[in-house]
Amino acid sequence: MYKLCFFVPASHLEPVKSAVFAAGAGHVGDYDRCCWQTLGIGQFRPLPGSVPYSGRTGEVTQVEEYKVEMVCSASAIRPALTALLASHPYQQPAYEIHRLIDPDALPAAD
Repeated sequence: MYKLCFFVPASHLEPVKSAVFAAGAGHVGDYDRCCWQTLGIGQFRPLPGSVPYSGRTGEVTQVEEYKVEMVCSASAIRPALTALLASHPYQQPAYEIHRLIDPDALPAAD
């Protein structure tokens, strides 16, 4: 299993989540479309040659963004990432992928 975390402007939260869920992310047992999301402020400065969704080249921009976290099976992580990148409005979305440890592989308690 993996955990996929990404940052998305509030205006695109639901469409991006829907695309990633449709690709197979967010399944936990007998549930689907599972995620955790928190609202915060993202900051960036577009450099020359960039094509920013918002903001101006050379100026610091702050935007309300959600951090979204969800689990994803090994077979769905690449399709989920592809869906994220295709549906996200930013030229270069910020995301993280973490490999999760199988609890059955943990050492026995003392």
